Amino acid sequence: MEDLSFNINIKPELVLSNYRIFESSDMDEVRSSSARVLCANDLKLDSSNKILNASLYYRKVGGVGFGRLSYGTEVAISPVVFEDFILIQIPIRGSEKIYLGKDKILCTPKMVGIINSEVKTIINHSPNTEKIMIRVDRGLIEKNLQQIIGRTLGTAVEFNSTMSLETNEGSQWLQMIGWISDLISKQSDISHLMITQIENNIVNMLLNFQHSNFSDEIHNNSVSVTPSFIRQIEHYIHDNAHKPIAINDMAEYAGVSSRSLFIGFRKYKNTTPMRYLKEVRLQYVNEGLKRGHVGSDTVTNIALKWGFNHLGHFSTDYKRRFGETPYETLLR
Repeated sequence: MEDLSFNINIKPELVLSNYRIFESSDMDEVRSSSARVLCANDLKLDSSNKILNASLYYRKVGGVGFGRLSYGTEVAISPVVFEDFILIQIPIRGSEKIYLGKDKILCTPKMVGIINSEVKTIINHSPNTEKIMIRVDRGLIEKNLQQIIGRTLGTAVEFNSTMSLETNEGSQWLQMIGWISDLISKQSDISHLMITQIENNIVNMLLNFQHSNFSDEIHNNSVSVTPSFIRQIEHYIHDNAHKPIAINDMAEYAGVSSRSLFIGFRKYKNTTPMRYLKEVRLQYVNEGLKRGHVGSDTVTNIALKWGFNHLGHFSTDYKRRFGETPYETLLR
């Protein structure tokens, strides 16, 4: 039988061995305990004469959860649609067939499966299968991606559903997962700094190694030679972000039509001129808050300086972009 090697000094069966959630043959207990840790799910044995022998070991580290799971027999799992996380499945041994909407993937010790948010899923867990699961908060992925591409996301992140561990990128991913599994299995106390490092390693390697609908932008593959009028408008926006700016002002400055401006920004910047302006202003506010001092500076004054007159909408946009409230930035 194919086995997964972590390439480190830890046996797979020792991963998270001190963090047992359950070992049970009771279907209701397995369902309810899994729901508390991961999500609600419908669990069915393939036939009435099969005996469930399930175990789950799990530890949450910041915005990432690590688990080791086995059912001891062939089962079909129908989880609820994930709304706020993605799930990465790495079999230690055995295999799983995962139905993702109309698509189907085979998850093995050589092929990682990735279940995106908002996808209806059915997982057929083969006998003698055990797997490592990594639950990654959707907000953590979006926060890191926004930092990489420098703008707020307009659509959800969607990763390709499989990752081969026989590629150079897959091998590096596996070594990182092995290192983290070793660390969180052996150390009970993990510093805030280390938690942040674990989060960033998981998310940034995923974003850089695994193809997604943002990969071209992450690696700048989608950006050809930007027309000069787009570059002109970028400079114009940065220099005048503190002033009232309308589409007609931009078009007149660049000597093009408003329609050409919209088409150019959509094609070369994957956004609109006004959204680009808002992103620049948010960045300037962020920088101002970081330099500010509680008592002498206020969120309201800094936001108003950069053209944000509706503070409720501003706070929502700011938290979505930077992962914290404006006041939390000022306090730092």
